[in-house]
Amino acid sequence: MAATAATVNEFGPDSGGRIKGVTIVKPIVYGNFARWFGKKREEDGHTHQWTVYVKPFTNEDMSKFIKKVHFKLHESYPNPSRVVVRPPYEVTETGWGEFEITIKIHFHDPNERPVTLYHILKLFQSGPESLVAKKTLVSEFYEEIVFQDPTALMQTLLSTPHQLTMGAWKHDTDFEEKKERALQNIIKAKAEIKKEINSMKEKVKIYKDVIAKYKTEVANFQQSPSSSTLAM
Repeated sequence: MAATAATVNEFGPDSGGRIKGVTIVKPIVYGNFARWFGKKREEDGHTHQWTVYVKPFTNEDMSKFIKKVHFKLHESYPNPSRVVVRPPYEVTETGWGEFEITIKIHFHDPNERPVTLYHILKLFQSGPESLVAKKTLVSEFYEEIVFQDPTALMQTLLSTPHQLTMGAWKHDTDFEEKKERALQNIIKAKAEIKKEINSMKEKVKIYKDVIAKYKTEVANFQQSPSSSTLAM
């Protein structure tokens, strides 16, 4: 952390100005995993131990550009505002209910606005997996922090990545498979929408033809001798 502090002091409060036309993207993963106790805990009725977290998508030490991560838990927890200043950026607790957790990421450069994420803590399995009570539940999501026209300080911090670990870097969720599944769902939805649009176009054409037919019949009726006689 000393190197980071030296870099911050070097640039000063104005961070060296912003670098126009530069975009840097940092992919992250956030979410929670939870483990069921097997029964309610007698002393407080808690059923799960859980951990909420923010971690890099790639093997990168985010402390080089992240100053702290603020986790806002449910008000029923003692000290619901938890601040973590170094990796791993996570909070572990126990409980029995699901609720929304606010995650705010602060950067070393105070001129960069914090990024806020919202995560619904998930404890309970659903579907066939609910039968596997001892299985650890994982609910995590991919996100990208986009730095548009970063300050000179942030560009320096973001452009000098360091590995977080020496070993393999893997996630519990197969995000490539998730991405492919989402893409296929989008393609399927677009095909269904296109089919609906074509169907509606056919219906509109039929309605226009019917209206045109009735207009012709009304015009012919108004021009016929019988209609003139009736009008008199």
